[in-house]
Amino acid sequence: MASDTRNRSKEQQVTEISRQIASILQDIKFGSIEITIHENKVVQIERKEKLRFDSK
Repeated sequence: MASDTRNRSKEQQVTEISRQIASILQDIKFGSIEITIHENKVVQIERKEKLRFDSK
């Protein structure tokens, strides 16, 4: 029973992380996404975005 709860919780975390990454990918035009993993867990997602201006 406890194992099922842990598995569901982990699945929910993976789903939320996937949603966050997908959301960033949809919004960013120029830049990068850095995902930091510690002991097999995503602990941080950094979004670095560049603003580019047309020089014409």
